[in-house]
Amino acid sequence: MKIAVIGGGSWATAIVKILTEKNDYVGWWMRNEENVLYIKRFHNNPHYLSSVELMTEKIDISTDLDHIAEEADCLIFAVPSAFLKDVLSQLKIPLHDKVIFSAIKGIVPDENLIVGEFFNEKYQVPLEQIGVITGPCHAEEVALERLSYLTVASINTQNAALVGEKLSNDYIKTNISDDIYGTEYAAVLKNIYALVAGICHGLGYGDNFQAVLVSNAIREMKRFIKAVHPIKRDISDSAYLGDLLVTAYSQFSRNRMFGNMIGKGYTIRSAMLEMNMIAEGYYAASLIREVRKAHDIKMPIAHAAYKILYKKRNPRKVIARLAEKMD
Repeated sequence: MKIAVIGGGSWATAIVKILTEKNDYVGWWMRNEENVLYIKRFHNNPHYLSSVELMTEKIDISTDLDHIAEEADCLIFAVPSAFLKDVLSQLKIPLHDKVIFSAIKGIVPDENLIVGEFFNEKYQVPLEQIGVITGPCHAEEVALERLSYLTVASINTQNAALVGEKLSNDYIKTNISDDIYGTEYAAVLKNIYALVAGICHGLGYGDNFQAVLVSNAIREMKRFIKAVHPIKRDISDSAYLGDLLVTAYSQFSRNRMFGNMIGKGYTIRSAMLEMNMIAEGYYAASLIREVRKAHDIKMPIAHAAYKILYKKRNPRKVIARLAEKMD
């Protein structure tokens, strides 16, 4: 199985690094031609995880999406969900014969679909050829080669095992799952909850409150995932609870960082400009609301995020009311 990564950010760079540890061919598409030339010459990504020395002799890197897609059997998409449709608009070859794995932790705007559903409905990729790669794992710790764990999910567990083997090395351990809907929705939701955790930190709430917030968040996540895809699963597994914990607490979490700025009084625009990175939880807070309403799910934490980010409600007042509902 020849694998290619689509995306030029920190998570895409981390996945490329992981894959080159034990694979002789890794395709890599990114948008910016200057970055491609820089990486070929200096062997590192100038804008993301710049300390990582990449084994460019193993990497086929290009801005030609058709070339990269044509060469690969499996495509791992690691672009922000807000830009996925724009990236795919450049593609001329069909995808129905490819294995598609999403490392995107967001919902496709305008479509209100998780990424796997989007590829299935809009690009006719069969569900058994679709998979998800989730954490708990931050790109920055991959760069430092700190022991990390990935969950690789697909209803075709043979594909999940193949991709999992490609991603496994001394510092990356992989778990295999068949829960593509649950793991992907969990990856979306944990960004919303991490954003709220950041807002609370910015407002001055302490660790005691954060523990209660996260314990309520995992129960909220369980209610949501059970409603949209009711199969037997253990929400305490690392793909769900573990990914939530690392995103809510880690210094590397961009969603927590974004929320912290909002809590300290930044406007949404100023926080985005200062971070210069996408906080998927911002977009997810709006899009997940539509799914929540369709299934009539009680989600006070996600709703609090929506009110702060989109209704411009006072964060201190919203969180104070939220705190009264938690136990």
